[in-house]
Amino acid sequence: MAKSGFITFITIFLTIASNAQIPDKEKISDLFQNQQFEDAIDYLKPFYQKDSVNLQILNSLGYAFYMNDNKEEARIYFQKMFDIDSNNISANQYLTNIEISNREFDAAKISAFRLIRLNPSRSSYYRVMAGIYKKNREEDSARFYYDRAYYLAPTDSKNISAYGEILINDSNYLKADSILNAGLIKDSFNINFLKLLIQSSYDSKNYAGMISPGQKLIRMGELQFPILSKLVFAFYSLKKYENCIQLCEFMDSNSIAVESTYYYESMSWSKLNNLVRSNELLEKCLGKAISKTAELYYYDLARNNETLKYYRKAISNYDTAYYLFKNPFMVYNEGQIYDEHLKNYKKAKIYYSKYLMVVKPETGEEKKLCRFVKSRYAEIN
Repeated sequence: MAKSGFITFITIFLTIASNAQIPDKEKISDLFQNQQFEDAIDYLKPFYQKDSVNLQILNSLGYAFYMNDNKEEARIYFQKMFDIDSNNISANQYLTNIEISNREFDAAKISAFRLIRLNPSRSSYYRVMAGIYKKNREEDSARFYYDRAYYLAPTDSKNISAYGEILINDSNYLKADSILNAGLIKDSFNINFLKLLIQSSYDSKNYAGMISPGQKLIRMGELQFPILSKLVFAFYSLKKYENCIQLCEFMDSNSIAVESTYYYESMSWSKLNNLVRSNELLEKCLGKAISKTAELYYYDLARNNETLKYYRKAISNYDTAYYLFKNPFMVYNEGQIYDEHLKNYKKAKIYYSKYLMVVKPETGEEKKLCRFVKSRYAEIN
């Protein structure tokens, strides 16, 4: 009996010792779930040092490094997995992803092809291969693999979007629209499908085809400028001027209007014979077209020319800055040059007078300068 008890004890001890060499799957899962990847690496490394060919340990370490944005270190562990078992799906998937991110396209093609060979019915592997060819600007091959991915899983939204996009790039608009509209039957609120339909209609000059998906995106709250600007252009091109104005005003109220928005709104009002409103919007276009920082550039240019005694150039710079941005200080600077440097008091008085008519002093410095100009204007005969 004593001998039997001893054997039982040894068996239990060895079992415990053996289990101690295996990482706790639940602990690893918790660390990954909480995105504690560095802690996971620290936990797993001692196990790896004791068992460097354990596929579970290698996979977990590779994943931890990959998610911790250390892909080169992750590659070491996934490569070891591959060396042990070249058919390991996880190793091949991550090696493919790492090669793609490093733009190692030739190696990535080999890895992706291996995935296809291991599971030829899985559409995502064909889509990965297509993406590699697309990134490498091999459009024909990319189209072939996107077509294959779509054939295997025609209801997969990723396949629909990817295949639709490359068909649009290839000017095959009818087929792209057919695929995207079929996708919308099953997923009528798919944002990518709607955006691609707008792009297809825009590129093919089928402006009427843009209206329905564009309005649907607006109702869904997708207020992205590239989409809305195309829709503005569509309304204008279709001579739907009231709709164009309404959309432009909507963009303005949501602070996403730009120079072109005001331009098409202006042109729409012009077509409706409201030239006063059209001109108001053209003024806005000018304000948008010229950056406010240009005023500082013109001012600094003028100051440099004034220092160099290029007084006529300086006056021209100040004059342009005032014309664009209506800052009265620019007019004062022109008067000062005529007054102090060119001794042309008649001209100086004209500019001082203009300054006093347009200035609205608010700060203490502005009020002080205004008093000085009034005094100097009175002094000049």
